[in-house]
Amino acid sequence: MSTKLSAWVESPLGQLLGIVSRFGLALVWLVSGYQKIVDPMGFRQSIEAYELFPPELVSLIAVALPPVEILLGIFLLVGLFIAPAAAVSALIMVGFIVGVSSAAVRGLEIDCGCFSAGDGEPSSLGLVIVRDVVFLAMAVWAVVFPYRRFALHP
Repeated sequence: MSTKLSAWVESPLGQLLGIVSRFGLALVWLVSGYQKIVDPMGFRQSIEAYELFPPELVSLIAVALPPVEILLGIFLLVGLFIAPAAAVSALIMVGFIVGVSSAAVRGLEIDCGCFSAGDGEPSSLGLVIVRDVVFLAMAVWAVVFPYRRFALHP
């Protein structure tokens, strides 16, 4: 890393971006994973509404994704495998962006199922995409410049 870039990353603003990226993503994953675990059938219905996957895959996603989200949140929160957890976060965010974009292009009016199992109210998919792009940027930042303070595994 160049000395200018290194100095910027270590600057107060760079440190703030690192903190927000790591701990912000941790919070996102912990809250969204928990919300999906408490209402697995509602989350399954949210996935079905996208009309992208066969029923067997919908069931697998509904069962597997919430624990993965919680695990990513824990890793980022306590500082274990920060860069790999952030990389997996980025990949999942890309998948979310593709899925939500597909729903928006097809004119579906659905609850995204992002932070809850769904209350039946359609989400503003454009805003969901923008939010997920911000989360993707946070994940990429955490991959490239992982904030290692307060980490169990520096």
